[in-house]
Amino acid sequence: MLYTYPPLHAGILLKRYKRFLADIELETGEVVTAHCANTGPMTGICTPGSRVLVSYSSVTTRKLPYTWEAIEVNDNEPTWVVVNTALPNRIVKLALAQKLFPELGSYSQIRCEVPYGADRKSRVDFLLTGDRPIYIEVKSTTWAQQRLAMFPDTETIRGQKHLRELSALLPHARAVMFYAINRGDCTQFAPGDAADPVYGHLLREAMQLGLEVLPCRFEVTPVGVRYLGLADLKI
Repeated sequence: MLYTYPPLHAGILLKRYKRFLADIELETGEVVTAHCANTGPMTGICTPGSRVLVSYSSVTTRKLPYTWEAIEVNDNEPTWVVVNTALPNRIVKLALAQKLFPELGSYSQIRCEVPYGADRKSRVDFLLTGDRPIYIEVKSTTWAQQRLAMFPDTETIRGQKHLRELSALLPHARAVMFYAINRGDCTQFAPGDAADPVYGHLLREAMQLGLEVLPCRFEVTPVGVRYLGLADLKI
């Protein structure tokens, strides 16, 4: 297991609202309002009545002690999907430390949230240093049709900017777009052209310049998350 969850509580999703809030009925019958750390539309993974998992924090300064961690979908078969978008970067950092991605080659240091870009106002998720710097941007990917995972599931001006900034690094450094497919039922990946055709165009254009794409599959369970390998890239 690459990442192990703290003890989680099971429940049923009643509704998500105001982007950051979700009402959940726990197995005990108690209805709680949980923090939803996902700013996107959560296309296909936000159906009321679905089984969910939440974590609990005893920190007294928190407004909401519960955090919505995962939801069960049934697109292909019952599958848990990560909802908490703060988690994928933590998981990727663990995987980088264990050097689980042979596609990246050798590196000696992992740095997080490093300023880059023309104005130095952007921050890349990871910078690997070694013989040649490797800039890595991580995108949490949950939208799926059958076995095909897609990103994005809505127009993303920020994501478009990341592609342009990564492209500007080439060929002097390696630039990697890392799609963390946070559900184990998908075996393929493609850009979400229907949601953001500009993003899809920029991705293909960047790949022609040398951008590397790693669509990495992760299996999610109530216990934790494990790495399954790369999905097939459908560009």
